[in-house]
Amino acid sequence: MFSLYGEKRTRRELARLTGSFGQFAGVQLYTLAEGVERGIRCLEFRTGTGLIFKVLVDRAFDIGACEYKGAAIGWHSPTGFRHPSLHEHNDEGGLSWLRSFSGLMVTCGLDHTLFMDKDPADHYHYEHRAVVDSSIHGRIANTPGRLVGYGERWDGDECVLWCEGIVQQSTVFGEDLHLLRRIEARVGSNEITLHDRVVNHGFYRTPHMLMYHINVGYPVLDKGSQYLAPVRHTIWASHESRLREQSVGYFTQSAPQIDFREQVFEHSLQADQDGKVPIALVNPNFDCGRGVGLMVEVNSKEFPCHFQWQNYQQGMYAMGIEPSTNHVLGKPFAKSRNELIWLEHAEERSYTTRFKVLDGQDEIHALKERINGICKQSEDEYPGLSGLWDG
Repeated sequence: MFSLYGEKRTRRELARLTGSFGQFAGVQLYTLAEGVERGIRCLEFRTGTGLIFKVLVDRAFDIGACEYKGAAIGWHSPTGFRHPSLHEHNDEGGLSWLRSFSGLMVTCGLDHTLFMDKDPADHYHYEHRAVVDSSIHGRIANTPGRLVGYGERWDGDECVLWCEGIVQQSTVFGEDLHLLRRIEARVGSNEITLHDRVVNHGFYRTPHMLMYHINVGYPVLDKGSQYLAPVRHTIWASHESRLREQSVGYFTQSAPQIDFREQVFEHSLQADQDGKVPIALVNPNFDCGRGVGLMVEVNSKEFPCHFQWQNYQQGMYAMGIEPSTNHVLGKPFAKSRNELIWLEHAEERSYTTRFKVLDGQDEIHALKERINGICKQSEDEYPGLSGLWDG
C-alpha cells in the first residue's frame, strides 16, 4: 500500500479511480526537438507526490530537470541539455565539457575525473598512443546510452518506476568500460535510487575513477540555505589564499554575486554505523518557512571523498554535492598515493546512491538530528583546513 495525495491506497482501490495508472504516476519516453537539445531521448518519471525528474538517455542516463510540487530542484545552466553529437572532448584545451554542463546530476568518469591530464598509456600496449589525453571530468557524460528497458514494477500494492541502460566508453587500443545504470523511484515517495555498475569489458588493465556532479539550484539554493553533512574536518579549499575574500563560507550559502569566482571545498565526512553518509542542501526559509531540501546519501566505501562546489555567479547560480572515488587533486595525486583503482577484465565496481527531496521543517530537522548523531557539524563558516588526506 502506498500514499497518494495524502491517502493510503491499494492497487485495486486505485484501479477503481481511473482507466490508466499514468493519470497519477509513471515513466514516459519522449524526444527533445529544439535547438542544441534536439534528438535527445528523455524518460520522464512522475511519482505522484509532485516529484518529477527527467533521465537523459542520450547523456549517459544522467538526471536533467528535476522538480517537486512546482519548485525546481536541479540546476539548469545556459548550455541546455546539449546533444552529444555537438560535443568536442578536447576543444578549448580540455574545457569543452563546460559547454555541455547542466542538470541535477552529471556523471564524471569513467577512467578520469577532475582537471585535464595527460596520463602515460603504457598499459594499452600501443606504440602510437603514448598518453591518454583526458579533458575535465572525462568522457562519459556526453555519451549516448542504450536503453535496455523502463516501466512500472508492481509488488503487491507497491509500485516502483524504473529504467535500465548501458553506456559504453570504448576505443580500439584503449579502455572498454561499460556503465550499467538502473534508476528507481517508488510511487508515493520523494526518493530516487541510482544503482551503477562499472565493468571492464576489455582485456587491458584499465584505470577507473567516478564522481557525481550533483547540482542544486534555486529555490533549494538561496541566501541563507545551509549545507548539512557529518563533517569531521575540512581538508582543502581551492580558494585557501582568499578564504574570506568573497564572504561565502561553507555552511551558510549566499545570494548570487557579480564576478563570483567558484569555490571548492573537500570535506572529510563521517559515515553512520551502516557505512552511509548523508549530505544535503536545505532552504529552511522556502515558502514562508515551510522549508525544502535535497539529501544525497552514499556509501562511504564506494565514495570515500566529498567535495562542495559553490558557483554563485549571477546567471549560473548553483551548489554542487560531489561524491567521488578519489581526492580533489585528481589522477596524478591518486597515482602518487597508490589510490587509483585499476580494473582487470570483467572486474567491476558498484555504487548505490539515494536522493531524497526534503519537504518541510520536520524532515529538515530530522536530517539535522541524524547528521549530528553521526558527527556534530561545525557551523564555523571558515573552518581551518587540516590537509589530512588520510582520514
